[in-house]
Amino acid sequence: MLTALALRRPVMVIVFWVAVVAVGFGVGGGVFMKLTAQVATVPGSETERALKLRDEAAGPQPAQLTVVATGGVDLTAALADVQGFDGVSQVGAPLPATDGQATLLQVTVKDAVVAQKVADRLRSADVTVTGGMLTDAEFGGQAQSDVQRAELYTMPVVLVLLVVVFGGLLAGAMPLLVALAGIGGTFGLLYALSFGTDISVYAIQVATMLSVGLAVDYGLLLISRFRTERANTGDVKEALAAAVDKAGRTIAVTGLTVAASLLGLAVFPDAFLRSMGLAGTGVVLVNMVAVLTLLPAVLALVGRRVKPAKPRAGDGVFGRIAVAVQRRPLLTTVVTAAGLLALAVPALDMRLGNSDARALPASTQTRQQHDQLAAHFPELVGPGDIVAVVRASATDPATVQFAERVRAVPGVTKVEVEPLSATVALVRAAPAHRPETPEGRATVNAVRDVPAPFEVLVTGAAAQLVDYRGMLADYGPIAALVVVAATIALLAAFTRSVLLPVKAVVTSVLSIGAALGVVTLVFQERGDLGMIDLTVPVLVAAIAFGLSVDYEVFLLARIREHRLTGADSRRSVAVGLQETGRIVTSAALLLVVVFAGFLVGGFAPIREIGLGLVVAIVLDATVVRMLLVPATMTLLGKAAWWPGRVPPAVTAVQEDVRTPAAAATR
Repeated sequence: MLTALALRRPVMVIVFWVAVVAVGFGVGGGVFMKLTAQVATVPGSETERALKLRDEAAGPQPAQLTVVATGGVDLTAALADVQGFDGVSQVGAPLPATDGQATLLQVTVKDAVVAQKVADRLRSADVTVTGGMLTDAEFGGQAQSDVQRAELYTMPVVLVLLVVVFGGLLAGAMPLLVALAGIGGTFGLLYALSFGTDISVYAIQVATMLSVGLAVDYGLLLISRFRTERANTGDVKEALAAAVDKAGRTIAVTGLTVAASLLGLAVFPDAFLRSMGLAGTGVVLVNMVAVLTLLPAVLALVGRRVKPAKPRAGDGVFGRIAVAVQRRPLLTTVVTAAGLLALAVPALDMRLGNSDARALPASTQTRQQHDQLAAHFPELVGPGDIVAVVRASATDPATVQFAERVRAVPGVTKVEVEPLSATVALVRAAPAHRPETPEGRATVNAVRDVPAPFEVLVTGAAAQLVDYRGMLADYGPIAALVVVAATIALLAAFTRSVLLPVKAVVTSVLSIGAALGVVTLVFQERGDLGMIDLTVPVLVAAIAFGLSVDYEVFLLARIREHRLTGADSRRSVAVGLQETGRIVTSAALLLVVVFAGFLVGGFAPIREIGLGLVVAIVLDATVVRMLLVPATMTLLGKAAWWPGRVPPAVTAVQEDVRTPAAAATR
């Protein structure tokens, strides 16, 4: 109905979308004032409850800034200035390194404003200053700048490719209009949602990139079909009506499927993942509606200037690949599946962890100071403390006894008791193992299992990681079930088949597993970190799954059309692959360019996401779509379309396929 309105009243539809974009960037721009940079937090977890108890006992903790000077830098004047700043409560005594090549001290400040003022003054003396909100800001700022840099580098390439792929400047610019509408509409949605939930700062950046990719995907499908239909009729309105009738259903199904895959992230209680899911779902739905309304409205006005393109013959390069695969379908299936599984093997040993200073580029203060500490104060670079917040005084004999039991835990090297109030104390345990290792997690669990006659809540970086992994284990299956069930239901309704949706899920999982295996091999096994950021696998899996099913629907739609005209299974697959091969390959190429921009960043998690998505898209558009899908569909034969009954609604589609011009005029 909306598409029909766009064809009848194109100017009105365009004015509506102009208003949506204006409101989205105007009012919706207020979402930027309500963003959070928190990552990997689990509301209600033991870690969060421990921090709450700590803050209730001692009040908000002052920020501790760490200052490291090397090369004999004289800090006398700078420290004198800092001591006079309002909001600086303490400047610690300088601690020389044992090698005599560096000095370390700490400055206690009231808030972020004072911290930045202190940092600016001390850094002018050529020292590194980090800690607290400065470190948090550097992590968040690096992630944002990496995504912005990716946009800056990739957009010119995308613009050139759009002109080439779409066959002209006018057609190439149309997906950008859709992307602009998608971004504006998503800003408005996120602003409305921000009143009820936290929105991550990273969600905005990913939504922007995803909007460009999906606008290209859906725009390419509709415009390509429009150009093909123009070869069948000289009337622009007839060609546009036929293109919308045939491609519109495919776009709607794939949009809903991609939205469902991203909405699965909203199941997680972590604000980061949840807002990523909400932002992704919003941008998918807005882009889908924009392609089905705004793009037809624009084509209705300027479609005469978009040159027609005759459909490619079924014996083109993609068709020949399908025919070759169909000669050896079992061998192709076994070899390609084995290859994808082999690539996925490293993911079985994936170690998830919180990104630390090593994930930042060498140009950042946090990374520079980490390297300085490792060189001159190596005892300070080990794993962070496991902190037990106990509801008892530090001098209580039971607290002392509890601390002794913690000291006896395997993997604990040192224990200190720190008073917070008359009724709350901290028991700090220094672990021997990094938190992302099995031994590190075992130490946290062992400390949590130490008996005590009072309430004990354990926090710290290692405990946070344990809680986050537990959250993923608890909610991951639920999210996967939501995504798989929605995908199978939508594809079953679209294809009238039981087996094809299951096959689509299986092949998508294979490509995602292979992509995560490559990420593990590059960043964990051969990288410096020895781990993968704990948010990366979920994000890559959700986005890649949606895009994988996206391409699957493109292909199945064409194969189904030819099946409905009476073609046999083999011919339908070959012709369908030929007719969608260029579309899928072009869309994948543009998406690869978009996400490859993540690889030029300096923040490891952004590069991990970029590599995972690039590998998943490449594998899905080549190995899966060109080899595995035609091979498995050939093996299934007619059974692929079981139960095989063509209902009345599909019969109408069959008539449309046979007589596109007639369908366009109805």
